[in-house]
Amino acid sequence: MSFRDLIRDTFQTLWAHKVRAGLTMFGLMWGVVSITLMAAAGDGLRLGQAQVAKQFGENIIIVFGGRTSMQAGGERSGRRILWSTKDHELLVPQTPSCEVVAPELTRGSVSVRSQYNAGTFLVSGSLPAYQRMRYLPAAEGRYHSEEDERQGRRVAFLGSEVRKQLFASRAALGETVWLKGLPYQVIGVLESKEQDSSYDGRDVNKIFVPYSAMVRDLPQPPPYPEATVDQLIVKAKSLAVHEQCLAEVRRGLARIHKFDPDDKQAANVWDTVREARAFATMANGMKYFLGAMGVVTLLLGGIGVMNVMLVNVRERTREIGLRKAVGATRREILMMFFLETLAIVAVSGGTGFAFAHAVCAAVNTLPMPQYFAGLIATWEVAAVCVGLLGLVAFLSALYPATRAASVDPIEALRFEAGG
Repeated sequence: MSFRDLIRDTFQTLWAHKVRAGLTMFGLMWGVVSITLMAAAGDGLRLGQAQVAKQFGENIIIVFGGRTSMQAGGERSGRRILWSTKDHELLVPQTPSCEVVAPELTRGSVSVRSQYNAGTFLVSGSLPAYQRMRYLPAAEGRYHSEEDERQGRRVAFLGSEVRKQLFASRAALGETVWLKGLPYQVIGVLESKEQDSSYDGRDVNKIFVPYSAMVRDLPQPPPYPEATVDQLIVKAKSLAVHEQCLAEVRRGLARIHKFDPDDKQAANVWDTVREARAFATMANGMKYFLGAMGVVTLLLGGIGVMNVMLVNVRERTREIGLRKAVGATRREILMMFFLETLAIVAVSGGTGFAFAHAVCAAVNTLPMPQYFAGLIATWEVAAVCVGLLGLVAFLSALYPATRAASVDPIEALRFEAGG
């Protein structure tokens, strides 16, 4: 019997029992759909979290001053630790694994006015590198430059909501705003962005100025010492040296301010990398758990295929005996039942893939919550499903096909189905 004849017989047999074959295919199809959609949901959650994290700042560390809980350097415990305006300069030679150590000085409820309106806003002063560390893309104009910083220029980069309040629909670039009566020229406006993480408010509601101008014009108010800043923003040269960078910053600050480097309360750290890793671990755990549920569904579908093929072998015992009597080989009988199983698995798997991708495409047209990027169907998941389907096809066909090939033609010709 030629391979073409085997293929034709396979589909004729399936069509003759189309209801049974269809119900069997549905179980496998649902397994493929389950694996694909559950993995897609896990990837969508992970990607959504990464996108939200990027709006705040990617792979950065925020270091706040705290209060010592251990005695060190002849100093008592319980001492308040505040970062000075020069700490970042002292840390540079002590932190070779860090790309940037930037100070940030903030003042809340600063009175600000333009020619058209007024309000109170948070003003932040930092170095030019702060823009790329904290993801502050410009919708108009630019962020302050190294030259602005060196000269202590009174220039301002407005959050998008600040611009709306002070200028409404009017042009803001080149205009003057007065911060506590001091004139600052608007050089840029922040692009509107979503942000769910912050330590002092949403960026769209802030005004950003050069660090040197901030220290001069808007220093820390009492009761804090004037020459102090609120926090240090740190970024490692790469993720590979992230932990090393953090350790270097702790040791450097401990040396400058005379506290124990192991005193976690003296320097409070918000590590966005650890936070992102923890979330990714949770998302991956959910993805693998849900994927495992889909695999179980797929394997149960495979058991259904095996049962159907065993029934098929029993019903076709006389046919098998007749084929053997006229010269069909053991290999041809094996191939016949393997092809039937493969056809069931291939059609159900292909239908499952198509349906799952259609669901992903439909869902992705809907508005998504902030932490969810939609259903992300990947080729990796498709490859896993193909591998699982191949395994299911082989295991489901192995016993029924072997049993069919072992049928004695004389006994088979005497067999009566249902007898």
